[in-house]
Amino acid sequence: MSARQYGVNARHRWSIISRTLAAVGGGYALTSLLALAVPLLLSAAGLNRAQTLHTATMAGFLVYAGVVIAVFHARSASRAWAWLAVASVPPSIVTILLLPTIIP
Repeated sequence: MSARQYGVNARHRWSIISRTLAAVGGGYALTSLLALAVPLLLSAAGLNRAQTLHTATMAGFLVYAGVVIAVFHARSASRAWAWLAVASVPPSIVTILLLPTIIP
């Protein structure tokens, strides 16, 4: 195997490793943020807390699957990480703004 082929193989392997970490870790983090932010929003709108929590938890399974698919569909691993970072900003803001007002 030539040095060039080794470089291409190593780059490809690191890309797969990075995407896997983004899908597993980043997907979990984004899904958790959404599973926290959605019930807070719906609860602030006046809906029942138990129903909003159940709805967000069930929807989290679909969101996680979609995030995993999107991460491996991205053109590069860095774009996947950037997409995860940008997508996690709105639920983070909602959580920061609404969490202190909801907890008694």
